Amino acid sequence: MLQTVLLIIIFILGIYFGSFFTLATYRLPKKEDITHKHSYCPNCNHKLGILDLVPVFSYIFLKGKCRYCKNPIGIRYFLFEILTGIVFVLFSISLNIDVYNLNLNTILYFIIAILYFSSLFILAGIEKEKGIIQKSVLIYGVFVSLVYMIYSYTLIKTNVYEYVIYLSFMIILLFFDTKLLKKKLNYNYWIQILILILYILICTGVYYTICTVILAILSIGIKNIIQFFKTEKSKIVQENKTSPIAFYLCISSIIVVIIMNFIINYMIM
Repeated sequence: MLQTVLLIIIFILGIYFGSFFTLATYRLPKKEDITHKHSYCPNCNHKLGILDLVPVFSYIFLKGKCRYCKNPIGIRYFLFEILTGIVFVLFSISLNIDVYNLNLNTILYFIIAILYFSSLFILAGIEKEKGIIQKSVLIYGVFVSLVYMIYSYTLIKTNVYEYVIYLSFMIILLFFDTKLLKKKLNYNYWIQILILILYILICTGVYYTICTVILAILSIGIKNIIQFFKTEKSKIVQENKTSPIAFYLCISSIIVVIIMNFIINYMIM
């Protein structure tokens, strides 16, 4: 019974995080504050009340419309909140978290993983919506990397020297990318992809990162094949758009972490 209650609490936590992710995805590219500025309707700019901000349930009760201007709210926000809740629950189950046998290592790992997942969700959302990799989220990734390295060194007694090297390269590339941005050069996307891969490498390790890259490449390939056949069938010439690589890397990393946790904690045991 208590285990079920714990999973329900984690799901609720997940949908609230999902609501925050949608807010961050909308505001960060506009350089708006994501912590202190009150939530508002992007159509009528009316400040939202408490009853308007309950993830999932507010959407249902308001029938997918703003309470004030009656403008439709995209269903993707509703689905994203539910998806985030499901991801949080699956991740906790993959860790084989037992409410009767919680320990400090598991709790801290869960918290750090949520910080990591948060950055990936926001990066993926912004690239999908705006077609850019948000620099501020990559900088936040430096903080998460440091927290994870401290956790690994102090509690798990892991040798983190190689991660120090990865983090150093990550910081150097971020500095270099910032210099390119100041000079208004347009070829820094692949530098940002490399920074993201280094971030994934620090927080998940070599094997997880290899699996993440492979899954991302496969996903992009499948998506392009499906798009090709759709275009051929409809005989409509569509604009050739590049695939959002960071989006696929972020989603693939989350999937890989959860699947590998299931394998380690259930199949190997």
